Amino acid sequence: MLGSATTPTSPPRAVGRERDAIRRPGPVASPAPSYWSSLEPLLPQVRKPAQYVGGEHNQRVTDWQAADTRWLLCYPDTYEVGQPNQGIQILYEILGERETALAERAYAPWVDLEELMRERGIPTFSLEAHRPLWAFDVFGVTLPHELGHTNLLNLLDLGGVSHRTAERTVHDPLVLVGGHAAFNPEPLAPFIDAAVMGDGEQVTLDVDDVVRAFKHAREPGGELASLADGHARHELLRALADVEGVYVPAFYEPRYLDDGRLRRTVATETGVPAMIPKRTIQDLEEWRYPRKQIVPMTETVHERFSVEIFRGCTRGCRFCQAGMITRPVRERRPETIRELVEEGVEDTGFNEVGLLSLSSADHSSIAPIARDLADCYEGTTTSLSLPSTRVDAFNVTLSNELTRNGRRSGLTFAPEAGSERMRAVINKMVSEDDLLRTAETAFSEGWRHIKLYFMIGLPTERDEDVLAIADLGIATYGIARRYGKGNKVTISVGGFVPKPHTPFQWAAQDPPEEIRRKLSLIRHSIKDHAGLKLRTNDPEEGVIEGLLARGDRRVAPAVERAWQLGARFDGWHEMPTLETWRRALSDTGVDLDWFSYRERDEREALPWDHLDSGLDKAWLWQDWQDANRDQQLDDCRWSPCYDCGVCPGLSIEHDTGYTGGFQLPILPTGLGGSDALPSTPERYASGADT
Repeated sequence: MLGSATTPTSPPRAVGRERDAIRRPGPVASPAPSYWSSLEPLLPQVRKPAQYVGGEHNQRVTDWQAADTRWLLCYPDTYEVGQPNQGIQILYEILGERETALAERAYAPWVDLEELMRERGIPTFSLEAHRPLWAFDVFGVTLPHELGHTNLLNLLDLGGVSHRTAERTVHDPLVLVGGHAAFNPEPLAPFIDAAVMGDGEQVTLDVDDVVRAFKHAREPGGELASLADGHARHELLRALADVEGVYVPAFYEPRYLDDGRLRRTVATETGVPAMIPKRTIQDLEEWRYPRKQIVPMTETVHERFSVEIFRGCTRGCRFCQAGMITRPVRERRPETIRELVEEGVEDTGFNEVGLLSLSSADHSSIAPIARDLADCYEGTTTSLSLPSTRVDAFNVTLSNELTRNGRRSGLTFAPEAGSERMRAVINKMVSEDDLLRTAETAFSEGWRHIKLYFMIGLPTERDEDVLAIADLGIATYGIARRYGKGNKVTISVGGFVPKPHTPFQWAAQDPPEEIRRKLSLIRHSIKDHAGLKLRTNDPEEGVIEGLLARGDRRVAPAVERAWQLGARFDGWHEMPTLETWRRALSDTGVDLDWFSYRERDEREALPWDHLDSGLDKAWLWQDWQDANRDQQLDDCRWSPCYDCGVCPGLSIEHDTGYTGGFQLPILPTGLGGSDALPSTPERYASGADT
């Protein structure tokens, strides 16, 4: 992160189209202008100027006039946060391989540069050639979380494009969003043209086809050449709505009951689907990206070569939106992973490799993969890491393999809850004995630091569940001390935020004062253990995230007002987020009690019900009921199918996802049992069955 070195001396001033807006000059000139000559003299006046320069290794610069379609791909945060994002890198490379397409990247300027850009009339620009946002055909934005919403509005306004879709013309870029937060885009409905549900690789190419065909049809003599601009824009949006997995909010309308609850969201345009399906890439072997990862010019949050070893998760953690919406599991072949790592390390020069997924140790061949890569890079300066692993001693063995070249410093595990009961509620199937055995193994084998991640404010939580977090931390620290006085344990505790498309989407969110009270219980319990460190987030941080995660279109005015009041970088400690948002909520009458702090019932329609993540709502409701009864559910990848709704219609079985790998048959619930199928993947992790 930029950290305290970039803390603004004062909050960002209020901006909007009525003040300091960058204006689009009209139809795009060819070629589009570069703003580098205006930008370069400003860089000595801002912090970390290298993030605005471009010129990275593996950057692509395409002739503007040679392209039929021009995309500006954006991560709505600073360069150092957004540059490592795999989604942007993959789409950048896929589009760049098309002879007819051009793709460049943009990130949010920090407030110091933004102030200068507005004063000098410099719009949101691409990193490759410093071209203005208003000149592109598509502005493709990934939304990994909800706290980037005000940055999206700000980038549009700064880029010379109206932040409201109704005010845009056919000459403006399409504003297209994707990513996890796009699975409920309703708070952004007035501001975006379309949202993509699910995996972006193929659907991005489908959208590119639509935009290219539309532009050709608008040329003199084309079938749409005579249409007025307003009608032509409608035709473009209508063509987008025909692409599977693309949601155009302008063609849908929410209907409400007299008591304020949502009745349903209905299609208002003839022929558009009532339910928008999720796009799923079924074979990752067909999409070996990124092959040419971009090497940053300056410090970023993750400086490593990253390889996605599989996609999806079936562990069924009830709080985890990412695990739910990315089902089913699809693995890469071990030999493909090896090839991607070898080619990437040689090409980029990175000395760290990250094997990425939602739970990397769950790859069915993770042990031979780790052993093979460790053998390959033993004695070199290249280190290997599993950024996401589960709590068991098997992961210590993996970590030992992957750190042959380096000092064993720290391991991170996420029990998520302190008590056995709460872990049953959230379906985090790990016992206290599992964790303590793992800690014993780790410290006995030379690891010096363990970080434990927990949440508070979970559904059905009681004070004894909160105090169990402290007890588990103290017990782990006791083990650490037995193996060395310098060993450390850190417990990190954050407030739970309910998310759409999860069993907890009906749950009430704890208000900040209740989160503070629970944190005080933990602090008091560990106060006599000076070596046990507690890290917490500001309880206020989850307030806006929760509102935007489960809000409907009635929240959109608050998003707009917060941005007009100066909100941006809402996830950064440096920014006065809550102060600004509280005023915006007051000005627009948006009620946190209604949208965040109340529990929903089964009959209430949810703002995202017309957006299909693949999971049946009835199955999610049943899992929510199981949570309230403290009942756990096994990982369906290693047990009979629970009929969640994801797999039917896909040419995917419960297997490793690649030809020749071990295949696990799909069985109806109740068949087979524990004697017929393994309940955990450890049997296959050795690679003996592959």
